Amino acid sequence: MTSQPLDDPFYYLNNFQQVLDWLVERYADLLDTREQAFITDFAGLPKASRALLVRMVMRKGEHFRAGKLSYAEIGEPGPAVQPLLALGWVRDDAPLSLAQLFAVLQKAEVLSGFKADITQPRANKPELQAELALRFDESRPFAQWCPSIPEPLYSLQVMPLCDRLRLMFFGNLYQDWSEFVLADLGIFTYEKVEFCTSSRGLRSRADLDAYLHLHAAREALDGGAEPGLIREQVNQLDTDNPWLERRRSKLLFQLGQQSERLQDWSGALAIYSGCAYPAACSRQIRVLERLGAFQQAMDLALQAQDSPRSAEEQQHLSRILPRLRRKLGLPAMAKATPVPVPRLDLVLVHDPALSVEEGVARHLHEAQAPVHYVENTLINSLFGLLCWPAIFAPLPGAFFHPFQSGPADLHDEDFHARRAELFAECLAQLEDGRYQDGIRATFSAKWGLQSPFVFWNVLTPELLEQALDCLPAEHLKHWFERLLLDLRANRAGMPDLIQFRPSDRSYRMIEVKGPGDRLQDNQLRWLEFCRQHRMPITVCYVQWAPVAS
Repeated sequence: MTSQPLDDPFYYLNNFQQVLDWLVERYADLLDTREQAFITDFAGLPKASRALLVRMVMRKGEHFRAGKLSYAEIGEPGPAVQPLLALGWVRDDAPLSLAQLFAVLQKAEVLSGFKADITQPRANKPELQAELALRFDESRPFAQWCPSIPEPLYSLQVMPLCDRLRLMFFGNLYQDWSEFVLADLGIFTYEKVEFCTSSRGLRSRADLDAYLHLHAAREALDGGAEPGLIREQVNQLDTDNPWLERRRSKLLFQLGQQSERLQDWSGALAIYSGCAYPAACSRQIRVLERLGAFQQAMDLALQAQDSPRSAEEQQHLSRILPRLRRKLGLPAMAKATPVPVPRLDLVLVHDPALSVEEGVARHLHEAQAPVHYVENTLINSLFGLLCWPAIFAPLPGAFFHPFQSGPADLHDEDFHARRAELFAECLAQLEDGRYQDGIRATFSAKWGLQSPFVFWNVLTPELLEQALDCLPAEHLKHWFERLLLDLRANRAGMPDLIQFRPSDRSYRMIEVKGPGDRLQDNQLRWLEFCRQHRMPITVCYVQWAPVAS
């Protein structure tokens, strides 16, 4: 990668070529004939033509007026675009819909070109488009729409192909070409992981097609398509890739949620009943309850209670089962008496410039007992530093390009199991006292590198030292082991504040609740976990002081 992109005006072209070289080296067997031809033909183009194409690929949209393609290192776009036109990668006569035309015209040009058809010239562009759409529903080349504008319009034809190449490189479609520049400028820096020869995000052409199939279904959902129709599309997918199967399960779960929002209970039930996403079982029980199928809901809840998938599901079942028993006329279950968490009540003057958590932190802060607003950041960061070697281990299927902030299988069910020995080695440092020096060493060596756990903007050297001095190794071990049980669920819900007392090497955690606020489910689970392990934790309830009249 170019170390300082602005030193070379063709930095973007170099980065694009690096992707092509990477794909040829690692994904040659996945490339179809059109993609192979693109890579070969691209190499034979003049430099200015290659640069112009990459500029268009990296910009938003697919239609560009020649005047908007002015780059000093390329020169006039006319000569550079000719080889691209000859290959069919760019067209200067592509038909445009009225909406596409409006995207490249200024309002004054619209008024000039459609003067005879516009009745409200002072309307804004969307209003003008709505009016003209009643009369113009065809597609035409730009020159036919705007014969009085001599400027050419160039339409990119290879964007779907380039998106597929980007998908193969990144293993997703949410990362784009800007990753190179952000890394080169030092805005984002990544751990350097040795790539296994077998490490690829997509293992076959079928995987590539399956990802695009699911991506199209997700876009249809975002576009408001009917969930049942999308479900049929999603269920047509046939894949043996566990990662893609998990993506399908998550999408099906989201379709079920959308059906619930539409109050299509039977549709939601049909989706959830065939969905393997962890939370689908709880939603299916709730939908059965909505439909009045209380016995079916009870049977499913009892089955789930025998082997709950997570603490979150267990918590949901503890609420659903008593309600179902009442509806079925069954005897009430004996209620466990909850053990109260220590409570702190404060009346504070409301400062609009501060969040309620910041206000409490400022109120409780003392020089000998500093308070930090950390929420989920501190425990996650300490875990990420101690377990860095396990998290960034170069296992097959975990890392397959240079711009990953963490392993691709981070939320897979076997993430911990695949690295059990490595995590055991990391956590063993908590037993023999090596953890403090280990965490400090990682903090120094890896500072600023992207991580799914470490919050560098929060974890200052001062906060790190106070935490290492005041947090017992036993408590760290309990927290870290709980994280590993369910990384997706347990990374959130931790108390807002932490207060250290360096004089006696102690601490307390404080969950803050403002007026009218209540504890969320994940917060309740963390509070109960801390109480069970005798960790000092307090819930602070805040009321605002009356405003003097």
